[in-house]
Amino acid sequence: MLAVRFSRLRSALASVHADDIRIAKSAARISIFVLVAKCAGALKEMAIASRYGISDVVDAYQLTFTLSTFLPTILVTSTSGVLIPALVNLRTRTTAEQRTLLGELEVAGVVAGVLLTLLVWVLWDSLLRLIAGSLPEQTRQLSRELMFAMAPVGILIITIAVSAARLQARQRHVNTLLECVPAVTLLLFLLLTPDASSVAPLMWGTTLGFLLQAALLRFLAIGTDEVRTSLSLSSHSPQWPQLCRSMGLSLIGGVVVGFVTPLDQFFLGHLGGGAIATFGYANRVLALILTMGALAISRATLPILSEILSTGDLARARNTAFKWSFIMLGIGAIGGIIPWVFAQQAIGLLFERGAFTAQNTIAVAELFRWGLVQVPFYLSVLVLQQLFNSEGRFWEMTLICVVAFFVKAVANVILVRWFGMVGVILATGVMHVCSLACYLMVAWMRPAVRPPARST
Repeated sequence: MLAVRFSRLRSALASVHADDIRIAKSAARISIFVLVAKCAGALKEMAIASRYGISDVVDAYQLTFTLSTFLPTILVTSTSGVLIPALVNLRTRTTAEQRTLLGELEVAGVVAGVLLTLLVWVLWDSLLRLIAGSLPEQTRQLSRELMFAMAPVGILIITIAVSAARLQARQRHVNTLLECVPAVTLLLFLLLTPDASSVAPLMWGTTLGFLLQAALLRFLAIGTDEVRTSLSLSSHSPQWPQLCRSMGLSLIGGVVVGFVTPLDQFFLGHLGGGAIATFGYANRVLALILTMGALAISRATLPILSEILSTGDLARARNTAFKWSFIMLGIGAIGGIIPWVFAQQAIGLLFERGAFTAQNTIAVAELFRWGLVQVPFYLSVLVLQQLFNSEGRFWEMTLICVVAFFVKAVANVILVRWFGMVGVILATGVMHVCSLACYLMVAWMRPAVRPPARST
């Protein structure tokens, strides 16, 4: 009987498509890297909670980090889905063409980072008044102090993304492991700084951590694709026209969805002191689950779906994407049960020490539990996004982003009135449900009929 069952298992495994095996292996490897990175992040959060608790310093730090990075993050998030398939296609070009595009891309990233950082710096006081209107003046003043040292982080985020895309295009995922570098650096600064009231370790630990990550990734990217770029402030590469059109459409959607974070900060800022910090702690624990699944499945599927589509096999790419979308929906639903049950114990273990009290633990755990509602829908929609990215369907993605943001804004208005802080995180779940429904509807009713256009 055992031999029969073993034989059936071998037959089932033998029938699994090679694409699914590649995706599963990549996802497993990335999950391990994400776990390491997020554990480092959790240790950093534990150190911050122990030293500062839920205080004006944490409110100011999280507000400053959000404001200084949200525009670069929007750019990176919205264009990486375009950039990675383009770099996969670039592998078939000559070394000279690769060198030209990569060199111009690196310079363009730095220029974009500088411009976005300057824009945020000019609008800083206005943004503080808009988002942090109900916070104490001391919090806003701390945010101004933090901003000057943390301003380069926005530039570094873009340069990191370019190097990471080069690695992912070659199906190398060490960039995921190196995402722990900023957290580890900040943790070391916190441990080595004796003054418990100083904001200096938050400022310099964050900035130097991102600088170290950027340097390591660029070194590894050059070693992986063996292309030593010639930095150039120009656009001579023939890939630019198609790349810019695709990035432009993708960026519109990314900008819309990227404003979800400032939108949440706006609602939280008007709920009074401590709301931003409480929400931030809950979100960071939630990120341990969300990011592990999200990075694993999105970074595993995008290069492989791009390769499949480069052969012109649209049906195979769609079937693979739909299969993994429903797999992630199930994994997200089942995987959320254990964190829901043990939320308070986990939050207490992570944060309840020093200035972080038992009452803080209860508040953060409640918010975290409600945040788990979004997990299955978020993971499922990510796979369909990689399919649309690979197919070059950026116009449809942009429309879905606009609809999802509108739903999120309306849900915030309604649910915050009913549930307070919990309403903000529930509204995010509503947004992801809407996104999944839209992607499924468009994918079934308007399937792609030809492979994405490639630059000549």
